[in-house]
Amino acid sequence: MKALEAEFVKGFVRMCSDGWEQGWHERNGGNLSYRIKEEEIQSIKKDLKFDAPWQEIGTSVPQLAKEFFLVTGSGKFMRNVPLDPEANICIVELDDKGEKFRIVWGLVNGGRPTSELPTHLMNHEVKKIASGGKHRVIYHAHCTNLIALTFVLPLKDEVFTRELWESATECPVVFPAGVGVVEWMVPGGKDIAVATSRLMKKYDVAVWAHHGLFCSGEDFDITFGLMHTVEKAAEILVKVLSIRPDKLQTIEPEGFRQLARDFKVTLPEEFLYNK
Repeated sequence: MKALEAEFVKGFVRMCSDGWEQGWHERNGGNLSYRIKEEEIQSIKKDLKFDAPWQEIGTSVPQLAKEFFLVTGSGKFMRNVPLDPEANICIVELDDKGEKFRIVWGLVNGGRPTSELPTHLMNHEVKKIASGGKHRVIYHAHCTNLIALTFVLPLKDEVFTRELWESATECPVVFPAGVGVVEWMVPGGKDIAVATSRLMKKYDVAVWAHHGLFCSGEDFDITFGLMHTVEKAAEILVKVLSIRPDKLQTIEPEGFRQLARDFKVTLPEEFLYNK
């Protein structure tokens, strides 16, 4: 089978397009990666080439050794992915130590995987372990309303979690573990990768202050839906704060506890503090 005929490639391309349509990917903003299943790689193996040189990842991810990832290209525009996938995305293979990668498909006009590759791979490793292998998608986008909130809310996990939970009833059900917050750092380096992966041991969502959102999930639908839910809650909160600086009514801690019982989710008490 050709790579472009594979369902996982089609799903990846659709997610890039959906994110662009939401307005989350100005210019070459944002990136996406998918940890490919063994049977999926086998189905397209004849379309792969294994003669490209190995390149340093910039970090070590031994738990991902010999695995394959579908990723967006550095400097590539999400809006162009559906028009010419082979020029804008690629499949990379990791070496037997998880320290180097090589391109085995895609980026036919040249280029490199996303500059956030170290961050993606470090978080794939963390989520692979934490989820027992279920999580396969890492998604970074520049969500407008979420970014706006990082200028006016304290950059604390408990504040962002509680404010987003209060903004839409579905939020504590969709991301019951809460969200983590990374203070502003230069993107693309090891420091932000380490900080994010530390949070991802606990959360599926990490806020990058003044930059965007980082989400992990089992598949494309779940991960995109998670990003969409967080950003919609942020939009509601931005609108509320633009009307008046305080809320006349909201969901109180006991309401969240009742919600948790009825929907059979666990909500950490650290986020159910009295204001």
